[in-house]
Amino acid sequence: MIKSEIIDVGKLLYNKNLTVGTSGNISVKTQNGIYITGTGTALGFLNEDDIVLIDFDGKESGNKKASSEKMLHVEIYKQRNDINAIIHTHPEYLTSFAVCHKELNEPIMSENILYFEDIPVAPYAMPSSEKLVKNTVSCMLNRDVVMMANHGAVAAADSLKHAFLKMETAEYWAKVTLYTKFLGGAKLLDQNDIKDLINLKQMAK
Repeated sequence: MIKSEIIDVGKLLYNKNLTVGTSGNISVKTQNGIYITGTGTALGFLNEDDIVLIDFDGKESGNKKASSEKMLHVEIYKQRNDINAIIHTHPEYLTSFAVCHKELNEPIMSENILYFEDIPVAPYAMPSSEKLVKNTVSCMLNRDVVMMANHGAVAAADSLKHAFLKMETAEYWAKVTLYTKFLGGAKLLDQNDIKDLINLKQMAK
């Protein structure tokens, strides 16, 4: 069931242009450990053999190698008890902002207030390095979506479905933000509008 869900979300990410080639990884936390995509796998073309079970220290239970970014997932789960699923991909608009080290923080539409306060950019570090884990996790202590400088983005949620929706919505925000630059700049929501949206968000909890 979990492997099938990961496969389905991998296809969705590919079909929505939220992943490319063999980049990115997906994981789901369970009582038995963490199911995570294997190293070198293409998220749009996964099969069950491409999904590896690791323990909460990152050790594989079989002969298959987990993603080289496995410790990023492990550490996020350790720091965030509310997180059960993580998606790391390189979507083109979020990655463009990440490459420019520009966080998303302009209040241009209600959705980005309701879903995110902002989307920060974690400082650059080598892929798969301990420093990358530290830099990214420090930004994710109170955010569910974070961009990684010159790399990509990470979305985390209580379920894989919600992690996908966060990544999709974040990419939409990045895309609309970029388009507004070509049109002369967005007309930002004012502080009263933002306050009303935050109150609405609190009431919905």
